[in-house]
Amino acid sequence: MRITHPDRVVYPDTGITKARVARYYAAIATRILPHLRSRPAVLVRCPDGIGSECFYQKHVASWAPASLRRVRIREKAKTGEYLVVEDRAGLVGLIQMGVLEIHTWNAQADGLERPDRVVFDLDPAPDVPWQAVVGAARRVRSGLEERGLRSFVKTTGGKGLHVVAPIRPGPSWAECIEFTRTVTDALVAETPDAFTATMAKSARTGKIFIDYFRNQRGATSVAAYSTRARPGAPVSVPLTWDELEKVPSGSHFSLELVERRLARLTSDPWASYRRLAQSLPSPRPRPR
Repeated sequence: MRITHPDRVVYPDTGITKARVARYYAAIATRILPHLRSRPAVLVRCPDGIGSECFYQKHVASWAPASLRRVRIREKAKTGEYLVVEDRAGLVGLIQMGVLEIHTWNAQADGLERPDRVVFDLDPAPDVPWQAVVGAARRVRSGLEERGLRSFVKTTGGKGLHVVAPIRPGPSWAECIEFTRTVTDALVAETPDAFTATMAKSARTGKIFIDYFRNQRGATSVAAYSTRARPGAPVSVPLTWDELEKVPSGSHFSLELVERRLARLTSDPWASYRRLAQSLPSPRPRPR
């Protein structure tokens, strides 16, 4: 894949160039592709880097690289064409387009009405300490375990964490949003001073917003190992639950730190993710 303007600086605070981002994605392709394959993507494009205009792009234009798969999805008012990344060439093709963030659906293109994961996005208010976010992720994990569902954690590359639970395709979008809403409401009821499920910024001071709305049809979350269009070139990174206490923030892992981390890892922190065959349980906790 030919990269035009390879020396363009896309992260001005670090001097990271477009070619450097392309090399990162080419090098970590085997790690990120399992999180992208078959999933419709929504992209954040920054053609001139994060120092200039960035924008979300859902629908593909005719000039997108041929290495990227296209899928047509019926929406409320029209049919939109989305991109799907299937291989290393497609991945680097996104960087040629000026993409710095890759967000994906909770379902695969060949089963759009059958989600295969649920996501809880923990978004803390600015005055919430990081250790409270770590504790919140562990509480979400416990809430899911109480219902018979194993989960995984990753940094978002921003302020918070994602708790992700893979499920067998089968439940509807309505069932997934109902499940995640019920779990979230229970957590908020238990600790109303710490958690909120209200989107309004005015209701979130001193609290962690548990965003379960990412489980609606068409909603997305940033992919594991995706860069973010933010200063420092932070990356969303999968962790083991044991590692979580050692991570100082959701934006801790820069592009360089991720490369060093992967060079020394002996196993995938989410190695069992794709082996799990768990069904979406009842939203109510199991009897003790």
